[in-house]
Amino acid sequence: MIVTVSGPHGSGKSTYAAKLAGSLALRHVSAGMLFRKLAEERKVSLEKFQEVAAADPSIDRLVDERTMLEAESGDVVVDGQLAGWVLKEISDLRILLTAPLVVRLERIAARDRISLEEARRQTLHREAVQAERYRKHYGFSVDDLSIYHLILDMSFGSIEDTAKILLAAALTAKNAKTRKTPERIQDPSLFQQQLIDHN
Repeated sequence: MIVTVSGPHGSGKSTYAAKLAGSLALRHVSAGMLFRKLAEERKVSLEKFQEVAAADPSIDRLVDERTMLEAESGDVVVDGQLAGWVLKEISDLRILLTAPLVVRLERIAARDRISLEEARRQTLHREAVQAERYRKHYGFSVDDLSIYHLILDMSFGSIEDTAKILLAAALTAKNAKTRKTPERIQDPSLFQQQLIDHN
């Protein structure tokens, strides 16, 4: 089973992907961590590396290749902003987490131990650079949500409640896969109705 968890910075995608992987006894792979590792290998800041990647499409391709290799082994939850797109053809469930900007900035400030204003500056800059990078290198907008089976505002409930919803979605997808009816979850609208019926 292959699950992707996408979302903007500070939406909790890595946290919830790790929780979901643990609940399902699957591996957890973070595309964001792969990107950070490349930045560390080149001894440049994450902000600077974002700008380098905007001009050099080979960096995104390298992250994509490593992500795909991990996914092809199966039994994995992959988190990353582009995870849903990169693994669109082979994933069983594609999740998008969202949250109001202020909530995301508070999470980022606490995680990185920086001021709220610095979190705002870094985040808005990173997201602007990334949006242009994705449009230029991939030809799509990150605002296109049509590929996702489940879109969830993680600020709506507690961490435990959000984790339960994600687990319920994953179990529904797993059951559909077990019944060998993959066509039932290829169309997100069909899956959304299936999840409603399940609950």
